Amino acid sequence: MTDESGRRRLGIMGGTFDPIHNGHLVAAEEARWQFGLDEVVFVPAGRPWQKRDVTPAEDRYLLTMLATARNPHFSVSRLEIDRGGPTYTLETLRALRDFHGADAELLFITGADAVLEILTWKDPEALLDTARFIAATRPEYDLGRLDLGRFGDRVSVIQIPALAISSTDIRRRVREGRPIQYLVPPEVAAYIDERQLYRGPEGAGGQDGSSKPSGAGQEAGDGD
Repeated sequence: MTDESGRRRLGIMGGTFDPIHNGHLVAAEEARWQFGLDEVVFVPAGRPWQKRDVTPAEDRYLLTMLATARNPHFSVSRLEIDRGGPTYTLETLRALRDFHGADAELLFITGADAVLEILTWKDPEALLDTARFIAATRPEYDLGRLDLGRFGDRVSVIQIPALAISSTDIRRRVREGRPIQYLVPPEVAAYIDERQLYRGPEGAGGQDGSSKPSGAGQEAGDGD
């Protein structure tokens, strides 16, 4: 919600979203509720620099649109898709800061492992000056690894049981002909089926292997 100074609070959730799944949506909604966010903006990565084979950006953008359409507090940005070339967390946050202006407070929602990378980057203050960070974790995650006291209220934690769901597993399940019902929204499952995504020997149309959360020097967000 808008704070006492009149500033809007915007959550930013970036990632490959290959595909987007219910864990992403649960994390975004929980962050919205816990931190009083006016809106959560999903930012699908255009061309992740560290991942060679991903589903075409337009497919991932449409999957994200379908997954978020029923929540009036969610929106989807084409910022990274339309920009072209590899993009990085700091560039994305600065572009969003320029677009929304100084009257908006940005809260970047990402995985706890990505936050760990950010906090060990050579200049984490540049990121933390641009946005607060919300580290989404599984309940069993060792929070002591985050050493939150170093950064005061610039880094917060939310625990999300649904983060056990991963895009990597969903691609594998599709490739093996196993069900993905209840792991992704129905609209996402229908689109994957219609477009025959992830049907190749290595989940063609997506990628095989781990989609790890990215850090400060990598693409914005969390691919899984």
